[in-house]
Amino acid sequence: MALKKLILNGINISLVDERNEISAMYKGKAENDLGIRTDILANIPKNIGIEMVVRSMAPKVVVADEIGNELDFKAIKYAMCSGVKGIFTSHGRTLENLKENPIFRKILDLGLFERIIFLDDKGKGKISKIYYN
Repeated sequence: MALKKLILNGINISLVDERNEISAMYKGKAENDLGIRTDILANIPKNIGIEMVVRSMAPKVVVADEIGNELDFKAIKYAMCSGVKGIFTSHGRTLENLKENPIFRKILDLGLFERIIFLDDKGKGKISKIYYN
C-alpha cells in the first residue's frame, strides 16, 4: 500500500479524514495504525482541512478520500501548487468514467495527478490498472 510505504520511509503525512473512514478515530485515537508520522485532522470538511494542514503542519503528503466537489478541487490545487504531494480517492470504474465527473475532469486537464490507480473490485487492495499522466 502506498500510504504504508510512505510511513515506513519517515515521510510526514497529513490525513484529512472528514468522516473518520480511514483512521477510524474513536475518542481522539485512531483505531487504524497509520504510523507515528501521520497527523490526522478529523471531522472537518476536506477543503478546509487540506488548506489547514498545508499551512500549519508542513506535510510532504496530504491524504483525503472521496474528492468530488469544487471546494475539494480548489483545496487539492492549492496543496499541489504549494509543493505538497497528495493521495486522494474517487469513485469510478474507468478513466472515461472519471472524466464524466466535471470536477475530476478539471484535475485531469490541469495535470495535477502523476498517476491514477484503479483498484480491482474483486480483490481487496489489488490493482487492476494504472494510468500515468
